[in-house]
Amino acid sequence: MKHIFAADIGGTHSRFAHFILHADNRLSLEETRWLMTADAESFPALLDDLRFSGFPLTPDVADISVFAVAGPVEEGVKSRPPLISWNIDLRGFQAGAGGFLLINDFVAQAFACRSQVAEEAEVVLAGSPVPGAATGIIGAGTGLGKALLVHDGRDRYIAVPSEGGHADFPFSGEQECRYQQFLMRERGERQITFNSVVSGSGLSLLHSFLAGRQKRPEEVADELLSYPETLEWAARFYARACRNYVLETLALDGLYVAGGVAAKTPEILRHPAFEKEFRSSHTMSHLLENVPVSLITDRNSGLWGAAVLARQTLWNAADA
Repeated sequence: MKHIFAADIGGTHSRFAHFILHADNRLSLEETRWLMTADAESFPALLDDLRFSGFPLTPDVADISVFAVAGPVEEGVKSRPPLISWNIDLRGFQAGAGGFLLINDFVAQAFACRSQVAEEAEVVLAGSPVPGAATGIIGAGTGLGKALLVHDGRDRYIAVPSEGGHADFPFSGEQECRYQQFLMRERGERQITFNSVVSGSGLSLLHSFLAGRQKRPEEVADELLSYPETLEWAARFYARACRNYVLETLALDGLYVAGGVAAKTPEILRHPAFEKEFRSSHTMSHLLENVPVSLITDRNSGLWGAAVLARQTLWNAADA
């Protein structure tokens, strides 16, 4: 039996979990804790807050620790998350016997596709997965995350991270171009990225543009069914992000959608505009019509993914 410390550090929430890896390789989730990321002045302070909250497991006694963070990882030990006010530097970090891993948060989401949360996911669009092909994961929250999961041919998986949320969003048509100009004025930015469009704040700005009313993201999400135009645009934009990622990566095994926006407002993915936009392509519709899309509703999916990677790492160590 092994004890796994898992962390999923996002722009809004930081989630922590204690998993047990049993002798039969089964993972069980023992306890979770959520903290507000902005309440901590630094990464060490965040871990202090966790300890003071009474969380039963710490990285120094865990058999292995996995930290997933909403940002690119440098040299395996550092990260400068773009949506968090502090950096992470784990050089000299005191961890248990199995050490630690620092990974992008959507690497964790990718490994969650091989956990029970994927088995419990809601099928949004049915399709025919291509065996052996890559699996995509995408999700909007504070920003938009993406990653790809590929089989290594030896009963192991490799996750490929992405910072595609910072790429320019592809607007189309007169109305959308007017919205682009609106976003440039509101945000004071010359480039409008996926993060600015397919995210919680993007949902709020979209509603402001279409309805002329300013509301917090959570208010728009709670009342989205009352605003059909906002819902239709949000579904179209989210589908465009999904479609482009599938085409860029040939994630023909299927696409999983995670993150706070879709979990809170699944109506976005269920809207007819989502399927219409996702399947639409002048040249590749024959591929897109066979790609299944599933919604992961478990908001601890990043923690499950971190635990799955920890298990695979422990397997690799045992096989060495």
